[in-house]
Amino acid sequence: MIKDKFDFLIQEIEDLKRNSRYNNIRVIEGPQGSWVTIEGRKKLNLCSNNYLGLANHPEIISFCIEGIKKYGIGPGAVRSIAGTNILHIELERKLSEFKHTEDTVLFQSGFNANLAVVPTFLDSPDDAVISDELNHASIIDSIRLSKAKRFIYRHVDMDDLESKLKEASFARRKMVITDGVFSMDGDIAPLPQIVELCSRYDAILVVDDAHGEGVLGRNGRGIVDHFDLHGKVDIEVGTLSKAFGVVGGFVSSNYKVIEFLKQKARPFLFSSALTIPDTLAVIKALDIILNTDVVEKLWINTNYFKTEMRKLGFDLGNSQTPITPVMLFDESLTQEFARMLFDEDVFAMPIFYPTVPKNKARIRVMISAVHSRDDLDFALEKFQKVRKKIGI
Repeated sequence: MIKDKFDFLIQEIEDLKRNSRYNNIRVIEGPQGSWVTIEGRKKLNLCSNNYLGLANHPEIISFCIEGIKKYGIGPGAVRSIAGTNILHIELERKLSEFKHTEDTVLFQSGFNANLAVVPTFLDSPDDAVISDELNHASIIDSIRLSKAKRFIYRHVDMDDLESKLKEASFARRKMVITDGVFSMDGDIAPLPQIVELCSRYDAILVVDDAHGEGVLGRNGRGIVDHFDLHGKVDIEVGTLSKAFGVVGGFVSSNYKVIEFLKQKARPFLFSSALTIPDTLAVIKALDIILNTDVVEKLWINTNYFKTEMRKLGFDLGNSQTPITPVMLFDESLTQEFARMLFDEDVFAMPIFYPTVPKNKARIRVMISAVHSRDDLDFALEKFQKVRKKIGI
């Protein structure tokens, strides 16, 4: 008998289970919301990126249904051949206005948006890219796809960033790239200092604002608006799958950068355009974000929950945003805590290595604008109940 080529995977999976790093993927049996149905039971949803509650918003649903009747569903092609619909142009214009930039280009996901930027601009070993050590996996993969020499600076350590910029003085092109909001810890990049260093050392600055849009700044315009740095950040990468409640990604910058990406970026040239329903949904989501108080509600909920959790003695790390890491550190303990919460009808997933460093396991709570005060009190009660049961 020929040996199964994938027998090695059995041991790999067993190792994951033995080390408490096996991810049990839950299946949601209905729409996203403050509560979701899993295995036939209602669970309080504390782990969705649906910050503003737009993933199942009735106005967006109605808008999409009417739009589909007029524009259809599929784009039919890549943007550069026959896949550019007038709705794509409208959304790119609206996102540029929202971000206060000259132009924007859409991509199929935030991951693809990052993959489009670094390899396209840094295509020579004579280039250099300098990245925060806790940047998102999509940034890490985009750097791996580039030909640039890589430098990693310690998390939000500006002295180390400057040191790496000096090391990269040889480079034809230098690029500094950072998350705006770090997705596992909820802290914020020190953008004013990064802008100053990039200006001093003539480096292109790229900010992935995936968790900042819809959260930080006026009407959720993001970290650049939060620090009033419009015109000083060269390239902003964004996602449409978090606060906007849909799927997709984009890059906002000046006209020259966007034109270059449309001509050269492989995710734009070789993958079909954003679908019509997704594009319609984001157009309507933007209108809701700009004309309602959903961002304010998000922060009211965030501040209440985090204040009460700290009163109960939970360690929330250095979070400055609705991303709320409940630090438990031990992976086995974290898995058990999440399982017990689930039994108490709280859906809050454990996060562990390799998503975060070893011995930094946590339950990452994601607060939403659509959580009611009763929802948050229910969560607080259950966190305290489980902690007492476990004895920590």
